[in-house]
Formats: sequence, structure tokens, C-alpha cells
Amino acid sequence: MTTILFWIAFGCALGYLPLTSQPAGSLRTVLKTASVVLLAVIAVLHGGPWLLVLALVLCASGDAMLSRETDATFMAGIAAFAAGHLAYIALFLSHPTSSVALIWNAPAIVWSLIILGIIMATMLAPRAGDLKGPVLAYIPIILGMGITVLALPDVGPLRWAFPAAMAFIASDQILATEKFLLPPNHPALKVTPYLVWPLYWGAQFGFVLAFA
Repeated sequence: MTTILFWIAFGCALGYLPLTSQPAGSLRTVLKTASVVLLAVIAVLHGGPWLLVLALVLCASGDAMLSRETDATFMAGIAAFAAGHLAYIALFLSHPTSSVALIWNAPAIVWSLIILGIIMATMLAPRAGDLKGPVLAYIPIILGMGITVLALPDVGPLRWAFPAAMAFIASDQILATEKFLLPPNHPALKVTPYLVWPLYWGAQFGFVLAFA
């Protein structure tokens, strides 16, 4: 059953990929949202932690809102994803094998993420307009997710958690660059949508592999 659901989820994710740069529409919303909702269903069927399911559902809600591509839905989408990241943070820190002390075994990663956050905040603040507040509030939350995942031991299925978190951060960084930093008609805009989606969906699937 879960194998069938995975292939349906993967099919939805694959079907959404060529639509990432297309105008907002119902098909885009359905495919984008379903591809993550089905991962949440798989997590439930495999007895995954409720925090994993909550994070996936919140992110799927964010997907639905961001797919509409208006300022109002963008802000709502940011809020949903921020809540999803907080759920992931809680999942990482509450896992029976996690230890905050493990975070400081990788100081280079921690400081790299902190520096990345400072750079992104400095670059985005003057360009985000009315979205400045939500965007700046979102940055420490997603980087906090990237730091707290280091509290998990690098063993067994949990090995998937760290690359998944880094892929999630990369997708958000590219999305922010695409939306706020690149001028209209920049050549990179022909490529960025096709980087964001595989990184993002792969990250969500990685978390399912790690915890469910």
C-alpha cells in the first residue's frame, strides 16, 4: 500500500516539475500539495512520529498557499512553513536518541549556517518590501532547523535527516533569491524553479525515510 502511495506521490511531484514556472492554476496546486500530503499519509501508515506528520501537513498547507502566487497567500505560506520548521525542530530535539551536545561536534556547519543567515538577512531586508518582517523572521527558524538536526546521531535511517535539512535550506535560499534578489527576466530565472522543487520535495521524502 505504501509503495503505491509513494509512486503516486512521486508522480505528482514529477508532474508538478514542468509546471513550476507556469502561472498559478488549480492543477499546479493539486499536484504540489498532493505530493507532500501523500508523504504525510505514508508517515502515518508506517507509524511515524506525530511531529513528522504535523510538519508534513503544515508544509503541504504552505505549498497550497504559495502555489497561488499572491502577496497574501505568500505571507500565509511563509507562516505555514515556519510552523512546519518548528515542528521539525521539536521532532529533532525530542527524538529518543537526540542530544544537544552533538550539535557542537560540527561547529563549522553551525557557524556556516549562522553566517549564511546574516548574509541572507542583510541582502533581503532592503528588497523584501512589505514582506520584510515575515521574511526576516523566517530566516532564523529555518536555520534553526538546520542546526538542531545536528542533535541527531548519524546512524541508521537517521542519516537521511541531515542531507534532507540541508536540501530544504538550499531550496528556500534559491526561492528567496529568485523572488527578491534577481531582476525580472534574469537568465537564472529559467533554471531556479527546476532546482527549488526537487530539493524541496527530496528533503521532505528524506525526512520520511529518516523517521518513518
